[in-house]
Amino acid sequence: MAACSLAAVALVAPLSGPAAQAAQHGVLGTERWTTQSVAPGVTVRTVTITNAGRTPYWTVVEQPGTSPLTGAATAAEVGPPSWAATAAGQVRAAGFQPRIEDVRWPDYADTPHGPMGQRVRVGAYSTQADAQTAATAIRKAGLTTAVVWTGYDIQQPADLENIHVAVIDPRVFRGKVRVTHDGNVAQRETTSAVASKLGSLVATNGGFFVTSSSDGVQGIQSGLGVHAGRLAAMASGSRAALVVRHDGRSFGIENLTSTVTVRAGAASFAAQGVNRTPGLVRDCGRPNSVPTTHPVQDVTCTAADDLVVFTPEYGVALPTGTGVQVVLDGGGRVVSAGARGGTVPAGGVVLQGIGTAATWLTVNAQVGGRLRLAESVRDAATGRPVTLGDGGTSIASAAPVLVRDGRIRIDAAAEGVVDPADLSFGYAWANDRQPRTIAGITARGALILVTVDGRVAGGSEGFTLYEEAAFMRSLGAVQAMNLDGGGSTAMAVDGKLVNNTSDATGERAVGDTVQVLP
Repeated sequence: MAACSLAAVALVAPLSGPAAQAAQHGVLGTERWTTQSVAPGVTVRTVTITNAGRTPYWTVVEQPGTSPLTGAATAAEVGPPSWAATAAGQVRAAGFQPRIEDVRWPDYADTPHGPMGQRVRVGAYSTQADAQTAATAIRKAGLTTAVVWTGYDIQQPADLENIHVAVIDPRVFRGKVRVTHDGNVAQRETTSAVASKLGSLVATNGGFFVTSSSDGVQGIQSGLGVHAGRLAAMASGSRAALVVRHDGRSFGIENLTSTVTVRAGAASFAAQGVNRTPGLVRDCGRPNSVPTTHPVQDVTCTAADDLVVFTPEYGVALPTGTGVQVVLDGGGRVVSAGARGGTVPAGGVVLQGIGTAATWLTVNAQVGGRLRLAESVRDAATGRPVTLGDGGTSIASAAPVLVRDGRIRIDAAAEGVVDPADLSFGYAWANDRQPRTIAGITARGALILVTVDGRVAGGSEGFTLYEEAAFMRSLGAVQAMNLDGGGSTAMAVDGKLVNNTSDATGERAVGDTVQVLP
């Protein structure tokens, strides 16, 4: 590993284009970079961005409690002006002086522009404890309150950002990049542990995955996953995906969909899941999901009629419950049919069906007969298929797209990370600063992997979705997408964690990772 060299930089040219947008939205300030050559064609740069004049503070925010638009419970702080005026009056009646702040929509491609709503805040406190004391007093008046750090607001520049940028140049790099679950889709491991095991040069966390047993099996991708050319999880609607092609040195970022069809002679049935619990659809987005077939971030839909395929990479006990299970050998021959449970046999495939899918399997999957499975992953815009059967293609999926064809184009509503009809949904996830992991591709085909530390009040504060997009454009990315973030955000170099993760318990175990292999 080469020694680091410090380059304290001021911007060497007037800000224009994406850099000007980044500065306007609080990304750029005074930058200090270190550069580390990890291997030929693999460089890691660390940047600290500061805004010395920025003085964030703790404040008390009023919350609607339930969404003024939908009536659903919410912890959001933005509502329509009518709600803000009422809440401000209640705060005054409680003996405190409120301030009403306007909040505007970020420059997303598929949401309204201009005013989003208003928020009601009280006080400017130097410590969290002082703010909490005020919040408790206001709460006694019957209001719903929370304490927030204003450094997470997009309306002001962040006072500090710690960022790691890895660039993999395929014109020089002779290793391979892979998205991997490390042999078992139903497990969680830390990014650095997998990197150490594989001897990786650089690694980051990958796509969204199940984190609670109430939503399915922890570690399973909650979106499209392809590892070593095999479909490991189906897409949650049309969502962003990082495609690493079979050579491990060419990359794409596309909105992808997936289908799996099971055929028995002339009869067929569409499977809606691979390696997930039948009836539970994390992040929704499947044709049979209820209450919506649209992708919705961090929401688990249900499905009464559900056919799920399990592959040998599903390395834990199969789900049990009502329905029918069919076990196939490597040639597609039905070797057993009956109750759900057991494990996936080596080289085989298991089908589990509930509702009408169970009925279809009972009629069409006879022991000794054969079933055929047809898988397809396609570009949602063009319908062009993505080749999987070469044994090398791998895919990590998350949301949303940030940069498309060299322009900032954040499809936040289409990919289900915000809801324009409900200001409570996705506000903090998308529009507050958070820890982020980002993937981008330059015009010359280089892969950029970025982690941004966040959720550290008085320390690195993270990026909003718009700040992610502007920063990636400033690095030269012509395509970019948001990977899983928050407590999952991690980067390892030579097997060692280099960023500051945000979970109090330390580095989070994740579902899949992006590994740069020598």
